[in-house]
Amino acid sequence: MLGKKVLNNVYWHCSLTESQKSEVQQTIKAAEALANLQPSHDYNVVKYDGKSNVLSLLWYPNFFEDPFPALEKSYRIDLTAQRVEKRSYQASFNPPILHRKELLVGKDAPNIEQFRQLTETAEQLGLFENPIQIGFKQAWEALIAEKGFQLIDYQFVPIGNDETTDNVRLELSESASISRHLTALSRSNLSAPMQCLARHGFLDGSLSVFDYGCGKGDDIRNLSANDITVSGWDPHYAPDQPKQAADIVNLGFVINVIENYQERLEALIGAYDLANQVLVVSAMLFNQNAFKGQAFNDGVITQRNTFQKYFTQSELKDFISETLETDTIPVAPGIFFVFKNQDAEQRFLLGRQRSQRNVLRLSRRPVSPAEPKLSRNEKKYLAYKHLLDPLWQKILELGRLPDKSEVDSLVELTEAFGTVNKAIRFTLDNNDEALFEQAQQSKIEDLITYFALQAFSKRKPYKHLEAGLQKDIKAFFGDYPNAIETAKSILFKISNAELIAAACQHSTEQGLGYLDEGEALHLHTSMVQELPALLRIYIGCATILYGDIEQTDLIKIHIQSGKLSLMRYDDFEDQPIPRLLERVKINLREQTFDLYEYGEEFEPTYLYVKSRFINEEFPHYAEQLNFDEQLLALNLFDLSGYGPKPEEFRQTLARARWEIDGFELIRSRSTPDLDEPCGNYLTYRQLIECGETQQATGIPNLPKQADSYNALYDLAINILDPVIDYFGMIRLSYGFCSHELGKHIKKRVAPKLDQHAAYELNSKKNLICPRLGAAVDFIVDDENMREVADWIAENMPYDRLYFYGEDRPIHVSYGPDNKKEYVDMLLTKTGIIIPKIKK
Repeated sequence: MLGKKVLNNVYWHCSLTESQKSEVQQTIKAAEALANLQPSHDYNVVKYDGKSNVLSLLWYPNFFEDPFPALEKSYRIDLTAQRVEKRSYQASFNPPILHRKELLVGKDAPNIEQFRQLTETAEQLGLFENPIQIGFKQAWEALIAEKGFQLIDYQFVPIGNDETTDNVRLELSESASISRHLTALSRSNLSAPMQCLARHGFLDGSLSVFDYGCGKGDDIRNLSANDITVSGWDPHYAPDQPKQAADIVNLGFVINVIENYQERLEALIGAYDLANQVLVVSAMLFNQNAFKGQAFNDGVITQRNTFQKYFTQSELKDFISETLETDTIPVAPGIFFVFKNQDAEQRFLLGRQRSQRNVLRLSRRPVSPAEPKLSRNEKKYLAYKHLLDPLWQKILELGRLPDKSEVDSLVELTEAFGTVNKAIRFTLDNNDEALFEQAQQSKIEDLITYFALQAFSKRKPYKHLEAGLQKDIKAFFGDYPNAIETAKSILFKISNAELIAAACQHSTEQGLGYLDEGEALHLHTSMVQELPALLRIYIGCATILYGDIEQTDLIKIHIQSGKLSLMRYDDFEDQPIPRLLERVKINLREQTFDLYEYGEEFEPTYLYVKSRFINEEFPHYAEQLNFDEQLLALNLFDLSGYGPKPEEFRQTLARARWEIDGFELIRSRSTPDLDEPCGNYLTYRQLIECGETQQATGIPNLPKQADSYNALYDLAINILDPVIDYFGMIRLSYGFCSHELGKHIKKRVAPKLDQHAAYELNSKKNLICPRLGAAVDFIVDDENMREVADWIAENMPYDRLYFYGEDRPIHVSYGPDNKKEYVDMLLTKTGIIIPKIKK
């Protein structure tokens, strides 16, 4: 199937659907019809699970324009249940994002080469090393910044200097002194060039480092803390420190802040002379901000009176190479290694080949045209941004226009705009009106909830209400009686099941909880304030009866029965499958509640697929989602409803050779009893003690590596069990072979190739068979083994299959690669076996 494979799912752009198999196309059409969606209009990416009748149609509005587009809407479609679940991410601070777009489109798709180059650059920067944590916007942006880069359009630009620029014209006299030192950044992590050195193994402590132009010394402090010999010099911050030779010299974002060309050359040559092995040179690259400021020499003067010279990648490479008269190697955008030591250079290049990383290929970015001229209003906003941004935040916080008494910097705003009302109007005209409308609606729902719940207690006289609340009432309701009546009208609706159901449906479409259709909405208590006012009042009424819900984790809103359940779990946030400790069921109609505590009398149950009840803004969401997808992909459990009982879950997971480690499912690290089941029909003992040599010698033949047991289980469940189901019981002639047993088997074996040793090590602690996996030889009595071999080849995900004859055992293996190689082992008249690959 064409597209990008992730676990059991394949993702592709809708333009690829017509290239998929006909049955896949029919499934997509059925999903479109059920959800009433059109490709390229309502969705543009398909998430297809070939093992079920459930798929998702996803809408990334800027798929081709954005380098890593954000998901805006998703439609999960269950064709068996004829159910569509819609989710909007428009209001999310942390929506899912898409990587490796080149894998989702056809080879002739527009800009596919640009997509590939972007992915190669991201790989070169080490951004894909932990794929679990990068699927959401906030973590992805934080990681890019942590690596010392920013993303501008389709270009990773190193964060080299502190730039504060705008289009305000600067007056620069001949004698003006440029403030180079103001470009020095304060960092809490290593700079981009230092991280490049670390990724390529240069900062292991064996080499000394000199930071030429060290700025405020953050890199020096970080390296010193890791026991690396390091020193530095800076003309402003460390002028008294000596310039000294070192194995590695870093000239980090220095040449781009030197306005004098001759000084720039001298700095580059001076740094190179100090390097014993390698010089690292980095500089700022062209980006959309590159032309802001006043032109000066071959760069610009910024608002802070600093100089910036922007290079293209090729221009920077040529400048370094021509100045130093030697080759340079690009290792990241705007970062180059220059080797003084040829042996070190060869080791570096060889190491890159071994890690299968290509030398970075960057598109030569054309020089951008000058930024368009700012309008008068835009210039004015920039000039007073420090006053207007806090004012805008205050407007959003209030959801209405602020009173003079609520405005900070009142005097400054009045001086700048004449009156505070003019400043407010200017702010509204130059910001997003839709955000203001959202803030208004949110504040109205807050107030309605507040007043509705006040109806259950003695109402305070209007004159005793807080001044800000009085202003809110006047702005949103006109007067106090109208506010109370509005709140009461909503309060009386909480008994209307249809309205509750509609509110629950709307909430789950906004990512607020999981909806059991027609039954209940389940969500984490942290989401309550984001719910519609009707549901907040419903929950609020329950809290008046029961008490504060802050100590609980999950809320279950029963749609039809007028009930609410509160659940408290053992370490809900930090456990992938938390245990239920306490449940409270509140009956709003009867004004009663029941409390159930779990422990000795009631066994604590597990909460499965926790990601359904939280969203992307919850701590550990990415890890939880990955864990849940792994668990579901195992196909070991029916997790509908409440799922299996805890003991059944633990036993089934252990039998399948899996265990939970934090938020990860990992293969078992334990050793099973030999008589435990290995699959549905065999035991580990049968797979270990089945060979003639083992039985003759009595060698225990026990695997020493836990992964060998895992491999035997995988072989049994994926190959042997299906064969037994179809043909009947098999007879094993050769199974697992330990290092000790292998010494006694001399003829017609190839332990480095045959996978009988699974994950075992030899006396030198190296893998006996690098192919990994596991293998057995078996025969099915009274069956033509050619038919058995052909059936396996057609139906099973095997690695290698050797056929020796219709009445002889076949060899079959299962492993990480599963290459499905079918080999006839033909015996000649002279007794020699000649392998022939069967097509």
